[in-house]
Amino acid sequence: MKEIKCECGHVNPIGTILCESCGRALTEEAKRDKLHDMRYEGSARRSQTYNKTIIDKIWNFFSSVKVGVWLIVITLIASAIGTILPQKEYIQQNIPPEQYYKEEYGWVGQLWYNLGFQDLYSSWWYLLLIASIGISLVICSLDRFIPLHRALKNQKVSRHEGFLKRQRLFSRSNIEVSDEVFDSIKQKLKSKRYKIREENGNILAEKGRFSRWGPYVNHIGLIIFLIGGMLRFVPGMYVDETLSIREGEKKVIPGTHSQYVLENKKFILEKYDNKKDKETFNQAISRVGNVEKNFQSNVSLYKRVDGGIAGESDKLKKVKDFSIKVNKPLKMDHYALYQMSYQLDELKAMSFELQNKANGKSMGNLKVDLFDPKDVYDLKNGYKVELIGYYPDFSGFAKNGEPQTKTSVPNNPAFLFRMYSPEHPKGEVSFVAIKQNVEPLGENDYKMAFKSIDTRNISVLTVRKDLTLWILALGGLIFMIGVIQGMYWNHRRIWLQRVNGEVLIAAHTNKNWFGIKNEIKYALKDTNIPEPIDQQEKKKE
Repeated sequence: MKEIKCECGHVNPIGTILCESCGRALTEEAKRDKLHDMRYEGSARRSQTYNKTIIDKIWNFFSSVKVGVWLIVITLIASAIGTILPQKEYIQQNIPPEQYYKEEYGWVGQLWYNLGFQDLYSSWWYLLLIASIGISLVICSLDRFIPLHRALKNQKVSRHEGFLKRQRLFSRSNIEVSDEVFDSIKQKLKSKRYKIREENGNILAEKGRFSRWGPYVNHIGLIIFLIGGMLRFVPGMYVDETLSIREGEKKVIPGTHSQYVLENKKFILEKYDNKKDKETFNQAISRVGNVEKNFQSNVSLYKRVDGGIAGESDKLKKVKDFSIKVNKPLKMDHYALYQMSYQLDELKAMSFELQNKANGKSMGNLKVDLFDPKDVYDLKNGYKVELIGYYPDFSGFAKNGEPQTKTSVPNNPAFLFRMYSPEHPKGEVSFVAIKQNVEPLGENDYKMAFKSIDTRNISVLTVRKDLTLWILALGGLIFMIGVIQGMYWNHRRIWLQRVNGEVLIAAHTNKNWFGIKNEIKYALKDTNIPEPIDQQEKKKE
């Protein structure tokens, strides 16, 4: 590719429409136009110049504004579709996602899963769309910013007559103008904060050039924002997990790489129930009944000792005790644990008594831990009970008579016991559930009688860590600076030239033509120089 040398002597890059120095039209199309397109100063954009290599084609593809808009539209549509069905982190965790979506939503759910929408915002193709938007922003910006900056930097004060007369505001006057008049015009333009440049008696008044970079500052802010969003999928940068922890239980805090362990000492729930509270919150209490005053989790935070395994009490070092309340999180090492919800009276253990059905005599008691049941309970004196089947969330019997459970959580526990006694050394079988006592192999002499239930509360905490927040905030701030920069200021230029006894005036702005017309009117006041004509409005007439 050869460079283009203008008649003025300036060497322009291939593809330049208007000479960067004098503004002379370099193409036949530009010469035919009545008004110059000054959007990019007629500079040479790479996307409109080169189209040979694969790099050129990729560059040209992503430099298109239409491509950028379509990428954004496709991403928005995909994001909207992702909200129709729940994402996999919000479904029942005890059921495989492929099974859950098929059972709950039929073939639509199966298709949803196969297309990867169950984990949309972490899927490779969604991240690829976000990355493509970022690439499009970068290439679009570079494709326009670099040639525009070069053209504005190289512009001279004296411009070719053809350049001036193809500006929207232009006038030619056959009058003599003294240097004093020109000095007066310069002073008035300076009072309007124009920067004045002179060359061979010609004037270029310019201000607000920085506003031309507003859209590119916007792009920088958006790119930083997108980088921050994508960093959320990098392990260790962003955590938003739910931790359900029972009273007396120790659990590894999600997202901490097993470094921290939390123990729930006690859950406390307080409600407005005294006379003073009822007077203060009378309407609320009357409308909804009991109103929560406070709920909190008293916890102990442990940190893993080097070489230890999280969860082993002798390998953990206590960091501190803390009471997690609403709006009062536990914070450590960029992590914050918030009290979000709770569950009261979860079944923990059930107590039974082995009874002789004939006389009601007790042969011994046993307690079944619903989270860690034993296989055999020895009641002494030849009596023992074997747990041969445990169904934490009993949902009924299958067609073959086998008991079934929906989940592993003890919401509706049921048991299949084998009861051994001196009279029945081979044992008797009994199926026991809430309000059910079935003898599947015939009538028994002994039964398992329900005695009591032990319950405990569950604290539902949210674990959050966000190292990307400052990046998102920085991107948003830069974006808003770009918006203000491009919205509240505009790039204005006024050319005054004396050529062969004539005065040529031309002006251009990227917006707010009314404003620049008023400033020219003010500068030309008390002179015999006529105001430039708006050639675009004249053309409409």
